[in-house]
Amino acid sequence: MKISKHTYTFIFAMTILFCIYSCKKNTDSKKNIAIASVKISKVNVSDEQLLDTIQFQTFNYFWEGAEPNSGLARERLHMDNIYPTSPKNTVTTGGSGFGLMAILIGVERGWITRNQALDRYIKIVNFLAEAYRFLGAWPHWINGETGKVHPFSKKDDGGDLVETALLVQGLLTVSEYFKNGTEKEKELVAKIDKLWREVEWNWYTKEGEDVLYWHWSPKYGWDMNFPVGGYNECLIMYVLAAASPTYPISKKVYEKGWARNGKIVSEESYYGEELVLDYFEHGKDPIGPLFWAHYSYLGLNPKGLSDQYANYWKLTQNHAKIHYKYGVDNPKKFKGYGDSLWGLTSSYSIKGYHGHRPEDDLGVIAPTAALSSFPYTPKESMKVLKNIYQNHDSLVGKYGPYDAFSFENNWYLPRYLAIDQGPIPVMIENYRTGLFWNLFMKNNDVQNGLDKLGFTYENKN
Repeated sequence: MKISKHTYTFIFAMTILFCIYSCKKNTDSKKNIAIASVKISKVNVSDEQLLDTIQFQTFNYFWEGAEPNSGLARERLHMDNIYPTSPKNTVTTGGSGFGLMAILIGVERGWITRNQALDRYIKIVNFLAEAYRFLGAWPHWINGETGKVHPFSKKDDGGDLVETALLVQGLLTVSEYFKNGTEKEKELVAKIDKLWREVEWNWYTKEGEDVLYWHWSPKYGWDMNFPVGGYNECLIMYVLAAASPTYPISKKVYEKGWARNGKIVSEESYYGEELVLDYFEHGKDPIGPLFWAHYSYLGLNPKGLSDQYANYWKLTQNHAKIHYKYGVDNPKKFKGYGDSLWGLTSSYSIKGYHGHRPEDDLGVIAPTAALSSFPYTPKESMKVLKNIYQNHDSLVGKYGPYDAFSFENNWYLPRYLAIDQGPIPVMIENYRTGLFWNLFMKNNDVQNGLDKLGFTYENKN
């Protein structure tokens, strides 16, 4: 059997990591952060080998760590087996969309075969076709064994249009990858197309209002009352809603709902970088958590992407630059912050889950913030990657860096969240090869949606 260059790189890097991880055992939910006695730096691992290593580990969260019946991504994994906060068979809709994309990295880099991935995708789409949906939209959480809803909160027991959009982003990317393949692959593409066409995006305008609503429940109706407008992580939802070949929204919904009749535009700057758009919680926070620069742009390529409101490359790159500059400035003087440790986003926190951002900084760093920003800040993100793997390997487990930690509070948990692990391998791959940007932006429906909303963009056929 011929072994690819990527496989040799992987074997070398993983051998190093095995030597590190086999020397330690995590047993407590709260642990001191230690510097390992064995350092990757001592064996001169290259940047490319380090990128291969973290991509393999995070890919494996969605491959090996998947819920076995559905093949979808578990909401979270706890390496310490202490008080799981959701049933172990709970799968997450949006995180699974990220996982669908991550599995393609395994194919491209030789860690699994194309046929292995195809079989997994068939299992997934067959499960999704039978799972509970609400006017075509999936719920936030699904029971991976039964396909029934596992409520995300009391009234969040119905359709979640944002999570559905994140899932569909992954499905359409997979469809583009296999669309010119074998008969079996074309059958997969047809099944994905059917699921895509069944999402009734325009129904989620709540009886014709010019804005998309996040949730609807057959039991509670629109009680959660969450119209989505102003900049946040949800641009992909509006693009896909406009792109739908069966249940599209009008451009007016985008302009009045998402863009708030032009009020979405910002003239402000932060740390010398233009904000470009007015962040969702403006008035309280000038800058949002960094995942806003990731979720919509796993497939949607911000390079060359513009509409009447924004240059999206400037928007996303500046977002990452602001977080970097804030970390270097470190106005609250938190321990460890600097040019090789920065990035605030929503993650596990010292008490529960928290939306960390510059104006609400608790001293908690989530590695996904900087590591998923590789396309925007490659040098600055590489410093964080090296720092974690070379100097703080107790922060790294089987599926890559743990979700969050705080040097200031001498705290971390050996736990993972799908929505934080997923963007890491996908955005690193976009930085390295542009794989997902190239695939997603070739989709004819996506292009029709972008054209309809007045976007200009690269990858136009």
